[in-house]
Amino acid sequence: MEGYGQGIIILLCINCIAAMGVSLLTGFTGIFSLGHAGYMAIGAYTVAILTVEHSIPWFAALIIAGLIAALLAFVIGVPTLKLMGDYYAIASIGLGEAIRLIIENWQSVTRGARGYPGIDAFTTMPVALGFAVVLGAFMFFLVNSNFGRAFKACRDDYLAASLLGFNTARYRVLSLTISGFYCGVAGGLLAGFMSFIQPVMFDINKSTELTAVVVFGGLGSMSGSILGTTVITLVTELFRPISQYRMLIYGLVLVLIMVLRPEGIMGQRELKGVLMGLLGSKKAGGPKEVA
Repeated sequence: MEGYGQGIIILLCINCIAAMGVSLLTGFTGIFSLGHAGYMAIGAYTVAILTVEHSIPWFAALIIAGLIAALLAFVIGVPTLKLMGDYYAIASIGLGEAIRLIIENWQSVTRGARGYPGIDAFTTMPVALGFAVVLGAFMFFLVNSNFGRAFKACRDDYLAASLLGFNTARYRVLSLTISGFYCGVAGGLLAGFMSFIQPVMFDINKSTELTAVVVFGGLGSMSGSILGTTVITLVTELFRPISQYRMLIYGLVLVLIMVLRPEGIMGQRELKGVLMGLLGSKKAGGPKEVA
C-alpha cells in the first residue's frame, strides 16, 4: 500500500506540472489547446532515447526533453498562433495527433506502436516532488510578474492589449513555448515513472484531460489548476479497483462542478487570496473593543 500511495503522489506531481503548463496557455493567455499531449510525448520519447540509447544521465536528458518540447512549441506557435479562438483549438488537435502518428510510425527510432521499454525508473517521489515544487514556484512567480500581466491582457482583450503597446504575438508564442517546456518535462518524468511508454498514452484523450482539469479548477487560477488536477487524479486512481464505474464517477464529478460552479472550483482567484480573505473576515467579525 505504501508503494501504491507513493505512486499516486508521483503521478499527481507529473499531472500538476503538465496542468500548470496548459493553465498558463489556456487560463492566463486565453488560448485553448487540445494537443498538449504531443509535447508530453516529445518529452517522454526524448528521455527514453537519450537515457537508453546514448546513456545520458536522466537529469540532463529531462532538461533537454523540456527544451526540445519548448523549441517545437515555438516553431509550431509562430505560424499557428495567428489563428484566433476556436480555429487554434482545432489546429492543435491536428498538431497533437500528427506528433503521435509520427512517433507511432517512426519505428527505427521510437520502436513504433509496440512501445519503448527498458527506461530507467528514475522518477522517485523526491524527484517528482522536487520538480513540482521548483516548477510550481517559478510558475507562480511568472504569472504574478509583468509577463503574467501581459499574458492576462492578451486573454482579456487581444485588440485592446495591442493598441496599448503590448506585443501580443510575442507574448502568445512565449506562453506556448513555456507551456511546451512544462509538458515536455512532465512527459519525461512520466517515462521515468512508467519505465515503458507507448504512443497511445499521448492521444487526444490525454490532451482533453489536461484542458479539462484546467477548466475544472478555474481558468486564470494556477491554484485552481493544481487543485483540479489533485481531485481528478485522486478520483481516477482511488476508484481504480472498481474500474467499471471509475470513468462514470470521473464524468459525474466534472459535470457536478461545471453545473454548480461554471467558473471552476477557484474561478480566477488564487488560494492565497481566498485564505487572506477568510482570515480578514474572521478578524473583522471578531469581538470589538468598547471605548
